[in-house]
Amino acid sequence: MMTISYEYEGALYVNLTNRCDCACVFCLRHNGHKGSIYADDLWLEHEPTRQEALDDLLARHFSQYRELVFCGFGEPMYRADDIVWLVDELKKRVPNLPPVRINTNGHANLFLGRDVAPLLQGRVDTISISLNGSTPEEYCAVTKPRQGVQAWDAMLDFARECREYVPHVVMTIVDKDKTPEEIARCRRLTEDLGVTLRIRAYIPD
Repeated sequence: MMTISYEYEGALYVNLTNRCDCACVFCLRHNGHKGSIYADDLWLEHEPTRQEALDDLLARHFSQYRELVFCGFGEPMYRADDIVWLVDELKKRVPNLPPVRINTNGHANLFLGRDVAPLLQGRVDTISISLNGSTPEEYCAVTKPRQGVQAWDAMLDFARECREYVPHVVMTIVDKDKTPEEIARCRRLTEDLGVTLRIRAYIPD
């Protein structure tokens, strides 16, 4: 049984891919975990097709969820076009679809080689981007992106651009091993970008 969607704290989460271009030091994937506090097994036997994902989601009763979140055991924006298709299909079929959020590392334009931020307009209500560092060096040490420091610039550019297309742009940091100075720098950075900072508590294994 493959986990395409799962519930957590009143929201419905969608697990579309296990691909990721980062190897974050705090990621459960590297600690031998198959799942997380959210769901038991988020490793996919295969990436679900659009139709498989849609069928899975249409079996849910959306009136009970406060939010629909694209976030699984991977970077969801590898499937940017499929997310767009799914949201469009769900909006057609589900009256009062709950607000849509994407949790992302913000590297989509870099690894897809094109600008996908405009696709989010009218479809996504919140985009939550993992900041995880207050300087390029700190960011690369924590997230270990395949593209190195280029990923830091791509992430900041993506956050800036998303403001044009998405009502709520949030950047998150995990409070583990962060000094007050680092948190203050992150706060200044997000203020300069004109986006919201959310500090998340670290969840131990």
